[in-house]
Amino acid sequence: MPFLQPVRGTYDILPEAMRRHRLVEETAHQVAGRYGYAEISTPIFEFKEVFTRTLGEASDIVTKEMYIFEDKNGESLALRPENTAGVARAFITNGMAQKLPLKFFCRGPMFRYERPQKGRQRQFHQVGVELLGVAQPLGDVEVIALGADFLTALGVEGKVTCEVNSLGDAESRKAYRDKLVDYLSQRRSELSRDSLARLMRNPLRILDSKDQGDRAIVAGAPLLSDSLNDVSRQFFDDLLEGLDTAGISFRINPRLVRGLDYYCHTAFEFTTDTLGAQGALVAGGRYDGLIDQMGGTPTSGTGWAAGVERLSMMIDDPPPPDRPIAVVPAADGMAGRALALTQRLRRAGFAVDLAFSGSLRKRMKHANKVNARAAVLLGEDELARQAATIRDMESGEQTEVPLAAIEDHLARYR
Repeated sequence: MPFLQPVRGTYDILPEAMRRHRLVEETAHQVAGRYGYAEISTPIFEFKEVFTRTLGEASDIVTKEMYIFEDKNGESLALRPENTAGVARAFITNGMAQKLPLKFFCRGPMFRYERPQKGRQRQFHQVGVELLGVAQPLGDVEVIALGADFLTALGVEGKVTCEVNSLGDAESRKAYRDKLVDYLSQRRSELSRDSLARLMRNPLRILDSKDQGDRAIVAGAPLLSDSLNDVSRQFFDDLLEGLDTAGISFRINPRLVRGLDYYCHTAFEFTTDTLGAQGALVAGGRYDGLIDQMGGTPTSGTGWAAGVERLSMMIDDPPPPDRPIAVVPAADGMAGRALALTQRLRRAGFAVDLAFSGSLRKRMKHANKVNARAAVLLGEDELARQAATIRDMESGEQTEVPLAAIEDHLARYR
């Protein structure tokens, strides 16, 4: 039956995969905490305008990828395709303008209707950071350094490259846009249908096109760096100097852009060639115009987001979970005593598995299945002596231990 299959582009995260997933999230959380970033969580769905006004009504995300629906009151809502707009909305809603600068860490599921591929699904998970209220290049240096430390903590630093570019300020971007439109307009007949639609509306997005014909045209396009004014050049020079000082290796990628108007100055990505054509693991940049565009007080912003699924495919296997203690009643009549002891040991900090039913042989087989370090066997004779038998599951050695001292004896198996 079709409904018993996950919807296309979604998947079940089973325990083994969940351990990798959680390791990525918790590593990001811990590293962000060292930088002073506090966790924030915004709703999975928002009024659609939170995204349509910021991403653009005609952007690919809004027109092709966003899940938009009406609730029972007729409100038009959207599942979040990214986290930054929601954080910006929360900043405005909660009146945080007097608390700047602010540092936020985010994680959770995002939703985009796109073709599922390796490491990319329609429901996917991200971790990310947002730094609000810091207009200087030093803010960009910090979030890039945080991203580098995160990847180092995951053990994938040798497989990634930090790429940076300058998008310039509004004046520089306008000058570049004019040059780019002029160049592309002379090649209209060679552009893909999507790029033709973007030509006057959002020409910088053409630089991101995956169409091979577009890519050949883009290879000869003017460079944004040639349109930077003095202010923008100085900002970029200060960024590069800061990255050097922070010990962050990078390369300048003059084709790296962000197509939305509220982005400015810094764009960066940590990329890899180990997962196929879609190379970005961590992507971010400066978005000084976003909160202003949403109707809030003009506020500087910079940050990044990283795909949890793609990173979980690159990391080494996490350490296995703690091996439990197995509590094994010798007969069904011991079930109540076994449950009481199980809860006592769990409350003392032990990981404990209770064999629910079956013969003693089957319960011991279950203890082996859960990879127990030791088994606590409860039989009528032992309980009459207020004791239990402890079996070391590796050596097979058995020791009778008073119930009053059982925590002390099991301490060696933590």
